[in-house]
Amino acid sequence: MPLNPAPRRHRTARRHHTRSATVATGVLITGLLVAPAQAGTNAAEPIGTVTRTVGDATFEPGPCPRTADPVPELEGARCGTLTVPESRTKPDSRKIKLGVAIVAAKAAEPKPDPIVWLAGGPGDDAVGEAKMAIDGGMNRDRDLILMSQRGTYSADPALTCTNIDEFNARATGLVYDAPSTEREHVKETRICRDKLAETGADLSTYNDIESSADLADLRTTLGLKEWNVYGISYGTQLALVYMRLHPGGIRSVGIDGILPPSTGGSVITWNAAKEGFGNVFKACAEQPACNKRYPNVQATFDRLVRELEAEPVTTTVTLPGTQKQVKVVLDGGALVNWMTAATHIAPQVPAELDELAHGNPQPIAEQWAGGKYAPQAIGRTSHGLVYGVFCSEWTPYETEAEALKGGQEAFPTYPRSVQAQAPLLTFLRPDCDVWNVPAAPPSIRDVTKSDIPTLALSGSFDGQTAAANGPYVARTLPRATVVTVPYEPHVVIATSKCAQEIAASFFDTPTAPNTACLKDLKPPKFEIAP
Repeated sequence: MPLNPAPRRHRTARRHHTRSATVATGVLITGLLVAPAQAGTNAAEPIGTVTRTVGDATFEPGPCPRTADPVPELEGARCGTLTVPESRTKPDSRKIKLGVAIVAAKAAEPKPDPIVWLAGGPGDDAVGEAKMAIDGGMNRDRDLILMSQRGTYSADPALTCTNIDEFNARATGLVYDAPSTEREHVKETRICRDKLAETGADLSTYNDIESSADLADLRTTLGLKEWNVYGISYGTQLALVYMRLHPGGIRSVGIDGILPPSTGGSVITWNAAKEGFGNVFKACAEQPACNKRYPNVQATFDRLVRELEAEPVTTTVTLPGTQKQVKVVLDGGALVNWMTAATHIAPQVPAELDELAHGNPQPIAEQWAGGKYAPQAIGRTSHGLVYGVFCSEWTPYETEAEALKGGQEAFPTYPRSVQAQAPLLTFLRPDCDVWNVPAAPPSIRDVTKSDIPTLALSGSFDGQTAAANGPYVARTLPRATVVTVPYEPHVVIATSKCAQEIAASFFDTPTAPNTACLKDLKPPKFEIAP
């Protein structure tokens, strides 16, 4: 369900994530009930070494947040917890704790305004994305702040549900969009909801309104007058809501793989698939060797979707790195969802589609199952946050008919059963019926109007959040710079040195980033089978 499930090209294989728990360094100073915000760091009190309470929120230094895997990049980080009300509208609300890790800038004399990283998903843990953020240059000359969004893996409570992840893995052996698969999917969603509700969690509070307030509280309790924001994937939606609701103290905002809050839902997801897939196929057509070996790859893909939906192919694959064999069923819906992830390995796509078209489903089946069974896909996603956001902010403001029309307009030749389930959002509406949280206020769909300098980054191969979303959000952001990095997939900071250079330049000069590297970019060389 989260929107960043795909493996990155620079990593091994939504939709991904690592760390080590270490004790924060420095003297822990307590006793400040309320302290004024500071312009930035100083030698006596680096960010994250002072206990501070502002209103109902308290930051307290302490051990680093737990991580699913060791994260060497967090060694030496200054860590602690932010304690906030679960619900800011209920006076008797319980408190929740959000893990915080602050990675020092590499520069000897860091800039005073740090960068806070907003993770993808929804449901991914920012602390677990430390390596991606650091590899992307986020702590080059500024401290990098990572906070576990409410409900995520290193927060308390963590609203994870392993049963859903395990079912999603098993479902690769089922017909993707069959009514029987839907019934099992919804059953697992209900089990998850009941389990989380029994713990006392107020599931209606895991949303962008509360998460935005958490960010505002983190800045003030850290004593920061000003900071910068960088959000990826779903984190761009949160960033845009945060800019609108709590603009104070935000120097600049980078959004990478953009989800506009005003349009979240199935229609925009279908549009992203159409744009991203089309750009991959177009790049092959423009490369003589690829076009000669794999002519009309777009038509081949569309034909395979129709044929597999009518007659699914069943095979058996061995999971990567194991001896375990699993059954895999490839139908039209599965192929569309595979393609959203496969845009990260675009040079392989035409050859693998050709293999499938000629009776060899193994390459695609191995990737489809491998991603779902990977350890990174099990027990780490906060489904409480996934459904808290989608079921309060998306489905109440998009009808089932509108969602279907989005699929029909993007891919008119696909079977209705495929068009009815947007990529990565399969069975979302019946899942939300079970999740049963109230709709967010209609204002959650307001466009963000702001003069905060903004960098809107996209990849032209992105099949999850369309590059067209950059110009869309920039209409009401007069100080925005819109950049599409050609030949790159979802979240360009993770794969593109050029994107990293542009982001670094942006934080130095937010109204005039240097985009000169774009002119030197070349298309990838597509793989050509013998």
